[in-house]
Amino acid sequence: MTPKGRILGIGPTDNTSDQRTPRQPLRRIPQTARDSFVPVVPARYATNPHEWDMTRTAPDRPRADGVPIEVTGTVRTQSGAPLRHALLEIWSANHYGRYRHIEDLSDIRLDENHLGMGRVVTDENGNYRFWAISPGAYLARPDIGRWRPKHIHLSVSGGSSRLITQMYFPDEPNNASDPMAILMGDSFERNIGRPRDVGAADVEEAYDFDIVIGGRNATYFE
Repeated sequence: MTPKGRILGIGPTDNTSDQRTPRQPLRRIPQTARDSFVPVVPARYATNPHEWDMTRTAPDRPRADGVPIEVTGTVRTQSGAPLRHALLEIWSANHYGRYRHIEDLSDIRLDENHLGMGRVVTDENGNYRFWAISPGAYLARPDIGRWRPKHIHLSVSGGSSRLITQMYFPDEPNNASDPMAILMGDSFERNIGRPRDVGAADVEEAYDFDIVIGGRNATYFE
């Protein structure tokens, strides 16, 4: 019998997520085909010095509207080993809830000082840090009045693998009705940033968000 993977559950979701969810059992790629696969990303990454600061479009530019925040954390494997030199790509909506993307056709206000994109590389201990503008919630489904709570997207690339997750914010009124949060169930708590003191950072809020790859305590990935 041909090995089959699990069928993913379908929850209340938006159209694009609905289209990405398999309707049939997943099938294992034959070994002969898998042997021909090659890494799709380089083993080493280089980022520009200012890409960790998403509160500005460039070091000499004014800050974007909204609340500047700092996010720090550690990327680890299921055994607790740090994921060294992994590339984190970050993107988020602006203070008003709009992405600077060609497919965001909403009439929400753009901010010329906000690109909403950044990159960082984890250090020898798997640690990372970046600054961002606390994103706004936005109306994802006007037809049913469903809002997406404020969140930040993070892509983790290491070797030939890439995983994408989201950091949510605590005590947001739209968290409970978010389709992804519903699918996560009790695991949703692992995808919420933990508030902490800002220390000496030039921000107004700070959060810790640790990412675990694999295992029963893994961060939820899309």
